[in-house]
Amino acid sequence: MYRVFEALDELVTIVEEARGVPMTSGCVVPRGDVLELLDDVRDAIPAELDDAQDVLDHRDEMVGKAKHEAEAGVSKARADADRILAEAQAEAERMLSDARSRAERMVAEAEEQSERTVSAGRQEYDELVGRAHAEADRMVQAGRANYERATEEGRAEQTRLLNETEVVRAAHAESARVLDAAQSESIRLRNECDAYVDSKLADFEDLLAHTLRSVGKGRSHLRGPAVAGAAAPFDYHD
Repeated sequence: MYRVFEALDELVTIVEEARGVPMTSGCVVPRGDVLELLDDVRDAIPAELDDAQDVLDHRDEMVGKAKHEAEAGVSKARADADRILAEAQAEAERMLSDARSRAERMVAEAEEQSERTVSAGRQEYDELVGRAHAEADRMVQAGRANYERATEEGRAEQTRLLNETEVVRAAHAESARVLDAAQSESIRLRNECDAYVDSKLADFEDLLAHTLRSVGKGRSHLRGPAVAGAAAPFDYHD
């Protein structure tokens, strides 16, 4: 078949490259080459036709064989699929059974653990409640004791404050008396001081008056007529 196409391609090439006849659409081709190529085509076509006929003759056989092989493959695939599906189902059932067994075992262990935890929690709760009650009783007793002690201390402090109040009152009275006495003594001392100062000022006034009189007499004596050898000395202490 390949030779037929090759010969036809060569014929086309010869016609395309042939010289044309003037004034016509014809051309001049080498007769021998064209005839040789046509003989090649003639010789090649029967063999190709025989091959094609052989293919057509064996087509039904090949199709039947292919169908048979396909059906066999499908049957085998179905058998394999059924086998794999059965194995998968068996494996799934086994895994499901194992999972159920594990789940039941885990549930049983969890229930047992929860019971132990609840029991331990109840025991710890009872212990905590007992300790809490004991601590509460102790704190109540301590509170009562502290209250009684605080009450006694408050009463003692109240008594002490009352006593201190009496002392404060007495101290205020004594301080008032001392202040009054001090004020009276201050007035007395001031009066005595004033009298002493007044007496001293009176004495100084007398001395000053006497001095002024003496000075006046002395000045008068000095302003009087002077007699030589007859005037007696003036006595400033007179």
